[in-house]
Amino acid sequence: MKRSSVIAMTLAFLGIAGAGLYAILALSNIGVTGTGPLIGGAFSLVDTNGKRVTDADFRGKLMLVFFGYTHCPDVCPTGLQQAADLLAKLGPDAADVVPVFISVDPARDTPPVMKSYVENFDPRIVGLTGDAADVASAAKAYRVYFRKAGSGDDYTIDHSAFVYLMGRNGDFISSFMFNAPVDMMVGELKKQLAAGASRDTTSGSTKS
Repeated sequence: MKRSSVIAMTLAFLGIAGAGLYAILALSNIGVTGTGPLIGGAFSLVDTNGKRVTDADFRGKLMLVFFGYTHCPDVCPTGLQQAADLLAKLGPDAADVVPVFISVDPARDTPPVMKSYVENFDPRIVGLTGDAADVASAAKAYRVYFRKAGSGDDYTIDHSAFVYLMGRNGDFISSFMFNAPVDMMVGELKKQLAAGASRDTTSGSTKS
């Protein structure tokens, strides 16, 4: 009886793990195969200088979009350090890549708070916030889950931890886990940058 219970529990665990892996793999194909809901779209938020910006302001560059908040204990600092390391490894190519960190805690994450936070990692990381409606709209566009947990001033926020790679035209390309190896991400970004340069060269030779 005990053995059958252990076997049943093991199978249940494997089923849950398999479902989680399937969900991650399915997410990586969203927007590429057309079999899932599209990721990305219009947003209107406020940057760390208090200026209103939209997704259109980043056209022409690759975007790495991820959501979090400044009071996040571990996932967000890891993601921001990952973005800083990635920019350093890209060297001159970093000029064509913009990491965009969107807060899911607009009540605490004012533009000055966001500015101080992201600049601790790299001033090239763009921090965005806004009112609750603006943030909810951006999260919906990127299919990001977030939920407040707890009460008072010490609440936390559960949220999705994917990093979305968006093309120069704002279209979804791929996604990474927040703790994906930086070298792997750099390789993918260099591939996308090279493909874009190749298209630009072809387009230019066609016009001449």
